[in-house]
Amino acid sequence: MIPKVIYEDNHLLVVEKPVNIPVQEDNTKDSDMLGILKQDLKRRYNKPGEVYLGLVHRLDRPVGGIMVFAKTSKAASRLSEQIRTREFKKSYLAVVRGIPSARSCTLRDYLLKDSAKNMVSVVREGTRDSKEAILDYEVLDSKEGLSLLQVKLHTGRPHQIRVQLSHAGYVLYGDQRYGPDVNEPGQQIALWSHSVTFAHPIKKEEMTFICSTPKTEPWIRFR
Repeated sequence: MIPKVIYEDNHLLVVEKPVNIPVQEDNTKDSDMLGILKQDLKRRYNKPGEVYLGLVHRLDRPVGGIMVFAKTSKAASRLSEQIRTREFKKSYLAVVRGIPSARSCTLRDYLLKDSAKNMVSVVREGTRDSKEAILDYEVLDSKEGLSLLQVKLHTGRPHQIRVQLSHAGYVLYGDQRYGPDVNEPGQQIALWSHSVTFAHPIKKEEMTFICSTPKTEPWIRFR
């Protein structure tokens, strides 16, 4: 399955990542985004040898939506710098269980990753190896015990949205890892990379790309 291309030039490749595809090769050896896209570029442009494609940011395997890749090392370096300085803006849509009391809120926590279990937890400030995580959320709609949130990240920690919202009492719909007690096996996690805004790495002009949510549960409840 070739991901849908949203935008492409000599420096950038912006695509819609399907759900349940890893961003890069993992121990499952399943097809991954980098491998699929490199093969597609090689085929479309009849390129000899290895194709360069820089991974600028990540999405968890079950999460779909917009992703940006760099087609040159210079573009990769400049985009990575924008991420480091928080000039690369990412916005997500999420469906959570429950109705937040505040229409908008900033969550600030310290997260610690257990790599052996691939789990992240909220810990006290100052805990060894923990990292600060900050996000803003706004409630766009609520119905049937579910709420649609727009989430904006200020930091990019592993599983950040899933962990912080769960810790705040709002488990993501379908999240088996951080909400097994309230979600049913087989439900697809309702977290979607909705938009990105950044400066073109060469032209410097600001660019914004938006990717609509799937026409599936629970997203269709909020159409």
